[in-house]
Amino acid sequence: MYILGGTSSEDMARELAKISGEPLLEREIRRFPDGELYVRLLKKVENEDVVIIQNTYPDENIIELLLLQDAVSEGNAKNVMVVIPYYGYGRQDKQFLDGEAVSAKALAQHISLKADRVILVDPHKEHILNFFSIPAQSCSPVEEIANYLKKKKVEMLLAPDKGALERVETIANLMGCEYDYLEKKRIDANTVVMETKSLDVKNKIIAIVDDIISTGGTMAKAVEELKRQGASRVLAVCTHGLFIGNAIEKLEKAKCDEIASTDTIKSKYSKIKIASAISKIL
Repeated sequence: MYILGGTSSEDMARELAKISGEPLLEREIRRFPDGELYVRLLKKVENEDVVIIQNTYPDENIIELLLLQDAVSEGNAKNVMVVIPYYGYGRQDKQFLDGEAVSAKALAQHISLKADRVILVDPHKEHILNFFSIPAQSCSPVEEIANYLKKKKVEMLLAPDKGALERVETIANLMGCEYDYLEKKRIDANTVVMETKSLDVKNKIIAIVDDIISTGGTMAKAVEELKRQGASRVLAVCTHGLFIGNAIEKLEKAKCDEIASTDTIKSKYSKIKIASAISKIL
């Protein structure tokens, strides 16, 4: 078996190769002067199993993944497994308005053409897996997140809304700590507050956990509310740290004590490695 990392996931590929004991597949990836991508494998893959690790975010990484798949397919690999740490376009999983493209489905169909199996890390919605025409499964980083939060001596977990509660409940059970979710409550036309349903957060170390931190608005409001209620420390934690625009500034302004994400999307906040979770289901 070979582990083949795309440019968005090189560190994760190296970590997975180290854990699994399988070799990295050397490749050349560069751009022509006109911006088009060049991909070449530097070892033969005929009759070999190949695991490709690459994000589909931002857009240029989609083209790279498709070309890596083609190179492996043209090399007559025996089995091609695609691991997508962050599945870009996963949030457009249905038609919200007439005439829209269902991008999560369209992308899945293209990836399925030259792969035998696909793994998505913590997809936004599980039913996205059904869009692939090949066996597809999700990989959960809950154990890795739980271990990280234990080291931080977190005493309570909160979901920023009810939709994220299942993930938080699973992590809390692994840690043996309390959990709850924040609820939005409208006071008047201009005022919305977020509050816990039942738990006392005063003087406690709290982690708010979600799958994605994008613009940071919801998470910042949650941090702000917990600080108002007297939490001693508040951590903003997620699987996929997009941190778009001034997201970090919003969280810092809300007095967030720490920002942490897994390494699905590489940034200075990628503090939780998840290659071990992937290795368990290869």
